[in-house]
Amino acid sequence: MKKLFAVIGDPIGHSMSPIMHNDLFAFYDIDGCYLPFQVKSENLGEAVKGLKAIGAGGFNVTVPHKSNIIPFLDEVDELAASIGAVNTVVNENGKLKGYNTDGPGFLMGLQMLMPTTKNKRILIIGAGGAARAIYFTLAKEKPAIIDIANRTAAKAQHLIEDCPYPVSSTAYALVEAGKITAEYDLIVHTTLIGMTPNIEEMALDVNNVRSKSLICDIIYNPLETKFLRAAKEKGALIQNGIDMFVYQGALAFEKWTGIFPDVQRMRNNVLKQLGGNGC
Repeated sequence: MKKLFAVIGDPIGHSMSPIMHNDLFAFYDIDGCYLPFQVKSENLGEAVKGLKAIGAGGFNVTVPHKSNIIPFLDEVDELAASIGAVNTVVNENGKLKGYNTDGPGFLMGLQMLMPTTKNKRILIIGAGGAARAIYFTLAKEKPAIIDIANRTAAKAQHLIEDCPYPVSSTAYALVEAGKITAEYDLIVHTTLIGMTPNIEEMALDVNNVRSKSLICDIIYNPLETKFLRAAKEKGALIQNGIDMFVYQGALAFEKWTGIFPDVQRMRNNVLKQLGGNGC
């Protein structure tokens, strides 16, 4: 009997996860089906119970439910618990266990261009859920520093204080951070600034970015944000959000099936849907 997998969120119509995962089920000859479900916040608990009751093999969780879903799960792994957000749920013999593959997915994608972040100087732009997942994941890799820049430095400071892993960090307001970007080997933009349709917006001035440093933007629509384009003009290496999206999905697929899938196939599939060739 076909096994159900899903993604729940609100809104959900924009998600490319169904296309990506259904292609993988067919490619690996797995009798599975991946469907999107729009779930309002007030119905989250009932939706989780329903997926559990019908024996769904697992599901992904997207905004705005990544944190609110935790009380409805039977177990949450250490990293997801420390981040306070779940994006992947696995039905393990009738018990729902939550994971966060966003941070590890980002790290796996990053390693194609920066094999190690040990002793690197890192700046994260933003202090929301994605920043939290990436910050906690990178903190475990023993970088020299991970600073955080946010519109309000106080929110960045709160994120630093929440991190359970030892790492040297300073909180900055965005205006301050723009003056010291030359100090970093890696800069990661995690906000929605610059995403379609607001493609002319940019969170941080990159005039001082060091040549050959790596600049990442977790946005993938557009494939090359104004932020990445400006950094590239300064001689920096750039990476958009496609790799994070693909690798977080690959890690979820592995948790559900035991198979780590062909990430290049996944990447090509997503790029085809976006109508581009990456950057």
